[in-house]
Amino acid sequence: MSDKKELYRDNGQTGSVLDDMDLDNKNLQNIGVEILPVHTGGTVHAKRMPGKFRTIKWITAAFWLSLFIFPYFRWDGHQALLFDLANRQFHIFGITILPQDIWMLAMILLFGALLLAASTAVAGRLWCGYFCFHTVWTDVFTWIEEKFEGQPNKRIKLDEAPMSLSKIKTKLPKFVLWAIIAFMTSFSFVAYFTDAFDLWARLFSFEWGGTETSVILGLAAATFFFAGILREQTCIGFCPYARIQGAMIDTQTVVPTYDVDRGEPRGRMKRLKPGEEAPDLGDCIDCNLCVAVCPTGVDIRRGQQFGCITCGLCIDACDSVMDKIKKPRGLIRYASLAEFAGQKPPPLFKRPRVIVYSAIMAFAAIAMVYGLLTMSPIDLKALHERSPLFVQMSDGNIQNKWTVKVVNKSNEVMLAKIDVTGPEGLTYIADKQITVQPGNVGATTLFVKIPNKNLTETSTPITIHVVNLNNESISAKYETAFISPKKR
Repeated sequence: MSDKKELYRDNGQTGSVLDDMDLDNKNLQNIGVEILPVHTGGTVHAKRMPGKFRTIKWITAAFWLSLFIFPYFRWDGHQALLFDLANRQFHIFGITILPQDIWMLAMILLFGALLLAASTAVAGRLWCGYFCFHTVWTDVFTWIEEKFEGQPNKRIKLDEAPMSLSKIKTKLPKFVLWAIIAFMTSFSFVAYFTDAFDLWARLFSFEWGGTETSVILGLAAATFFFAGILREQTCIGFCPYARIQGAMIDTQTVVPTYDVDRGEPRGRMKRLKPGEEAPDLGDCIDCNLCVAVCPTGVDIRRGQQFGCITCGLCIDACDSVMDKIKKPRGLIRYASLAEFAGQKPPPLFKRPRVIVYSAIMAFAAIAMVYGLLTMSPIDLKALHERSPLFVQMSDGNIQNKWTVKVVNKSNEVMLAKIDVTGPEGLTYIADKQITVQPGNVGATTLFVKIPNKNLTETSTPITIHVVNLNNESISAKYETAFISPKKR
């Protein structure tokens, strides 16, 4: 504080308006602290200010915004990320995942779900505060709104003003830019399921199908409405995860928390009269800046609330005020209820739910790594004929029949050759070569004959081999059983 002997805080009414500053507010303004009104309903126009958590939000937002350009990356002449539902193929940077490997996608989803649960148990609604695409898009939309319409108090006055040509001229550029971003969002989403460049080409030639048109326009309208119009009401009234996460935290979960013991009783600053003794007040000066920066309009000083998305912006705001009045930071900070109750929280590796979540995540991660390391560009399956299991030929040979399927997981045409090994005297009949297109399955019928005298068991192991003649380093084998009649 610039003059600690002449200023103290007074428990005055909160939320005095900016246009009618009293002496207390002027004293705060002299040291760079602004008294802001408390949100009283309607659209939340949050104040933006720099800080550590604001920087983190922009960094995480950059990840989602980068998804606009991912569909345009190419890999070996193909779109790097393409989820081709029509052909049941998922292309991820040269790796083609077919329905046979769908379990890997299940492991990815399992890992993501448990990561979400674990992060919530440790630090609350991190997903909502930093990673949720609705939070990111709303942040971008309100940033654009600020550039066109000014600071929160100006935007509030503009919203309350009657409709006029001047109001339309002010708001129209914002709406146009919102619509462009909403369209690019929906277009980029659809571009993950069809070639992006082809989608653009068909746009300008008016060759979009009904499904593509409906999805793009519908998703664009939803993005515009939810991120631009509803904003925080989407989190509070529509998002089910906001309610689910409340059941996933406990007393050891660290969330943005107001230190009541240190902050109360709160009060404003004013000049001391000669001989007047300064009252004993807490560190909170009731500037309402923590409320003004909250994207959902929550007053964190009232404790944890349903609308809090734990984004930490109130911490940035409070720390900036503490710096200006020469008080230690941390009046609002990430902390657990156990900490404020005087308990030392246990380390993460001793918390049961964190242990369970981490164990399942580790299993999913190991399964994903194993799948990637063992994934071959070729897959071989052989389906044994079941009716009949075998046929005894007139020359005494026993014959079995298989349907052999060769899966080409690569991006090149495969020329597959089949070979069979087993007991002495084994012969087989099959197509000499099978041409398999990228991402497709080639099938052929395989007949295997073995002299009955060479068969000692009713089930004899044999091996079916397949090799890609275009690249002989790519091969696969399939262990199966040759069925024969019982020996007397």
